[in-house]
Amino acid sequence: MNRYPLWKYIFILVVILLGALYALPNMYGQDDAVQVSPARPTGTVDTALLTQVESTLKEANIVYNAISMDEKGIQVRFDSEPAQDNARKALTEKLGKDYVIALNLLPRAPGWLSRIGAKPMYLGLDLRGGVHFLLQVDMKGAVDKKVESYTGDIRTMLRDKRVPYLGAARIDQTIQFKFRNADDRAKAITEIRKAHSDLTLKESTDGENSILTASLSEAAKKQIQNDALKQNIETLHNRVNELGVAEPVIQQQGEDRIVVQLPGVKDPGVAKKVLGRTATLEIRMVDMEKTGSPGIMAAAEQGQVPSDVEYFTGRGGAILVKKTVVLTGDYITGASAGIDQRNGGSVVHLDLNDRGARIFQQVTRENVNKRMAILLIEKGQAEVVTAPSIREEIGGGHVQIDGMVNQQEAGEVALLLRAGALAAPMDIVEERTVGPSMGKENIDRGFHSTLWGFTAVAILMLCYYWMFGATSVTALGANLLLLIALLSLLQATLTLPGLAAIALTLGMAIDANVLINERIREELRVGLSPQASIHAGYDRAFATILDSNVTTLIAGLALFTFGTGPIKGFAVVHVLGILTSMFTAVVVSRSIVNLIYGYRRKLTKLAIG
Repeated sequence: MNRYPLWKYIFILVVILLGALYALPNMYGQDDAVQVSPARPTGTVDTALLTQVESTLKEANIVYNAISMDEKGIQVRFDSEPAQDNARKALTEKLGKDYVIALNLLPRAPGWLSRIGAKPMYLGLDLRGGVHFLLQVDMKGAVDKKVESYTGDIRTMLRDKRVPYLGAARIDQTIQFKFRNADDRAKAITEIRKAHSDLTLKESTDGENSILTASLSEAAKKQIQNDALKQNIETLHNRVNELGVAEPVIQQQGEDRIVVQLPGVKDPGVAKKVLGRTATLEIRMVDMEKTGSPGIMAAAEQGQVPSDVEYFTGRGGAILVKKTVVLTGDYITGASAGIDQRNGGSVVHLDLNDRGARIFQQVTRENVNKRMAILLIEKGQAEVVTAPSIREEIGGGHVQIDGMVNQQEAGEVALLLRAGALAAPMDIVEERTVGPSMGKENIDRGFHSTLWGFTAVAILMLCYYWMFGATSVTALGANLLLLIALLSLLQATLTLPGLAAIALTLGMAIDANVLINERIREELRVGLSPQASIHAGYDRAFATILDSNVTTLIAGLALFTFGTGPIKGFAVVHVLGILTSMFTAVVVSRSIVNLIYGYRRKLTKLAIG
């Protein structure tokens, strides 16, 4: 009656052992570390970089605990935060902008644990320290910007196609064109529909004049807003590299907000400055004559650069670029990574507006077999993204840039070209700063509250239910173990509300055991034998336990679905805790009771208080 088959005991034992194994990394703690990784996807991590990092730290008299290398970069571990900060400054000064020098926390767990996927839980900002921003994206501004771009493009197109019009004006998010007669309006409609299929056109009259109102379709507006949000997120990812954050959290919240969490950043002023900065794009011609002159290039390397050019170095070698700007990023309407159909290489496709297409066609016609440099300028510093050769005259406003090493670099270059600046304005609507000491204090408080809560419950259960109380406490410990193991295995982010959810889970788990124990007591009172009371107690209490846990699970899933930020963090731990408590309160505790009492043939009483 009260015996499990052998396979069930083995299954429970394996689950508990696996739980202990995957919860183990959390016991080792973390080291303050600096992570060195290439700023561009084409950068390499090799022994030469490792040697350079070691020599830099040695020259600066900075002592470190350990240094290692993997595909992500170089990791250096330290005893304290001051040593970590000093190392970052020294490495930033030595390695320059080609590498991202990021502050990080690395687990102290042995390597064999990480090789089997056992990692510690990821700590949220309120436990780790850093800054939190909630950014509101101006979706109306994104659409207004697009409509303004269309206004200039259509004006230019109508002039080029010799379609006469009396005037054009942008009214809110529509463009209104005025014509002398319906024939001119009909010609304009034909040309606009050819060039801009995403515009909705409406005809009307104003006295003797014919009116054409162009507006974006709702689908087009939605697409512009989605693209603006994604573009802003990608741009923010690029910008936080400057702050040296190893594991930033940048994600969409709702339809028009972005959450930015920067662990380890102590100065929110610096973070706000970086997140809000602007970037511009310029296309200039390479001075082929001066670049091809060994004497001029040698002098440029020594800092003696001719006044009409600028000296740049990159993967394609050193070049001299003319200061005259051919095009700016304002003319680019889109950029995407692709594959060259002729040779299968990675390329970037650019779309220019009408005016940009005309300028680009003229420049490429006049500079065939010459090189064109594309520069990204941030904070007064220019960087050559790529400098391809012009093979032929390029018209139509569609440009292909080749010379990319792989599809990853093509995607990055396309991002830089279309997202050097934010696609839509953003405002900071919420800002929080959590210091490292406060984060440590939150961890200590959460740990102690869970510990003392567990201890109090254990003492009460032992005093009230004796042996069955000890069984309940053992199951409660297994529940806590499995919950931590699941959070670690899923690499879930543990926050302060998550710690509260753990405490709540312990209370709910012990509540199930209280129901079982009281049910067993009732069965004993009505005269059932001890073995029959155990069987009936677990079976009849299960329906009540299941009902209460399912209703609570539904509430937890609702919190996860509709909640954001801390609420979602609470819901994740809460839902996982319900699942583990169901298993331990019913299955694990009953297996222990079966082992103690199930094999006794002449059982006369139970130690249940």
